[in-house]
Amino acid sequence: EAQLVESGGGSVQPGGSLRLSCEVSGFDFGDFAVGWFCQAPGEGRQGVASVSNGDGSTTYSDAVRGRLTVSSNKAKHTVYLQMNSLKLEDTAVYFCAASRWTGSLTPLMYDYWGKGTKVTVSS
Repeated sequence: EAQLVESGGGSVQPGGSLRLSCEVSGFDFGDFAVGWFCQAPGEGRQGVASVSNGDGSTTYSDAVRGRLTVSSNKAKHTVYLQMNSLKLEDTAVYFCAASRWTGSLTPLMYDYWGKGTKVTVSS
């Protein structure tokens, strides 16, 4: 059974940093891309970043490029999202998900989902 478990969320002030982790099990890690998505209250789920576990290529949304970094540790079957220079508008629940398609930030392209971890940015 495919499982993705997020961790690392919390509360930070604007300008602060967090590192989210997504631990993956139940499928061949190397055959999938793992993406990060955020969902703010009352809004839809939006793609933030993705990494292909095959070739290591990454994709970012314009809103986070330069502030957030996605990376993958194949040995640990874990994908990370390093979040720096956080803004108030980054407040959301963050989900990781797995897809057979690399480079996509479209939620419909993803097959397996975690339950999310909450990030709150407030002063």
